[in-house]
Amino acid sequence: MDFGFSAADDEFRAEARQWLAGHVEPGRDRRSWERALGAAGWIGLSWGATGYGNRAATLTQQVVWAEEYARSGAPPRSGHIGEKLLAPTLLAHGTEEQKDRFLPPVAAGRELWCQGYSEPGAGSDLAAVRTAAVRDTSGGHRVTGQKIWTSLAHEADWCFVLARTEPGSRRHHGLSFLLVPMDQPGRIEVRPIRQLTGTGDFNEVFFDGARAEHVVGGEGDGWRVAMSLLGFERGVSTLAQQIGFAEELGLVMRAAVKSGAVTDPVLRERLVRLWAELRTMRWNALRTLGGSEDAGAPSVAKLLWGGWHQRLGELAVQVRGAGAAVGPADWTAGAPYALDPLQHLFLFSRADTVYGGSDQIQRTIIAERVLGLPREPKGGV
Repeated sequence: MDFGFSAADDEFRAEARQWLAGHVEPGRDRRSWERALGAAGWIGLSWGATGYGNRAATLTQQVVWAEEYARSGAPPRSGHIGEKLLAPTLLAHGTEEQKDRFLPPVAAGRELWCQGYSEPGAGSDLAAVRTAAVRDTSGGHRVTGQKIWTSLAHEADWCFVLARTEPGSRRHHGLSFLLVPMDQPGRIEVRPIRQLTGTGDFNEVFFDGARAEHVVGGEGDGWRVAMSLLGFERGVSTLAQQIGFAEELGLVMRAAVKSGAVTDPVLRERLVRLWAELRTMRWNALRTLGGSEDAGAPSVAKLLWGGWHQRLGELAVQVRGAGAAVGPADWTAGAPYALDPLQHLFLFSRADTVYGGSDQIQRTIIAERVLGLPREPKGGV
């Protein structure tokens, strides 16, 4: 594989780096940051020339932007669900009316989205969703049910929801992909889920007859649309993720030097192995850029980085010894629950092999879709 950057890519990198250097500010409000990105045309680089307010970029330029964004220390994105998931889905399956209504606000950073997929009892097994939607007199739908682990639902203006619109249907039949406005007091309740890290970006969302006026892809075709959505933006986003991983690995290495743990040959070997594995993941991500015909490629990538990041988190506390269990000095002054970066890394990475599809689910996908093994039976004994 020959993957390189052209002179035009280098110019694009210089522009991106200069803009980020002039606009990244510590503690900036995330909504105002999304609007700043939109005003400068940095949202929707992967959409192509759509005419919906984004700027088109080549695949290598998308990689450049993702890398420079990660290196700049810019805040986590609030608009990535709308940009990376909802927008490509509308471009592939939406009506012209839906594209005209929803894409420009996403490109401008004015409307934020969340994803209503997982439910209690229907996480990795998405076809088991029970949230229901029925037709109302206006021609739209009324949605009733519960979603869980809904990232950024407490900030979102809209939610795309996978719901059962055909009574009595089972598994992937009778599902629809609905667009639901979140500003419906009394109809939608959002409850933050407090994590081990002390943060609460995940939520439970309860729908009680919430209004939905838009169906993407047609009623009853939600499974096809939902599966299409899950395939978008894996390669480029994984490369950007690896920039953050490299920074975390650097923190762990410096902690090992400071504590003296680096003199232990076993720990030193583990640090070198993690470095080599990260380089391997980068080349694997580059290999699959631009779309791979290998149905198991996304699952292989998830298995690689999930386990790697978890092992890094474990090493982050081991190289510090007993000091890793001690909180910041200002805890005694009545400060709220807080973690330093390496403590946060350890606790958050415990979920890496579960969220986004557990390791067991990824292995099942590889077994069934790549190796052609018999399908796993559904349901209990």
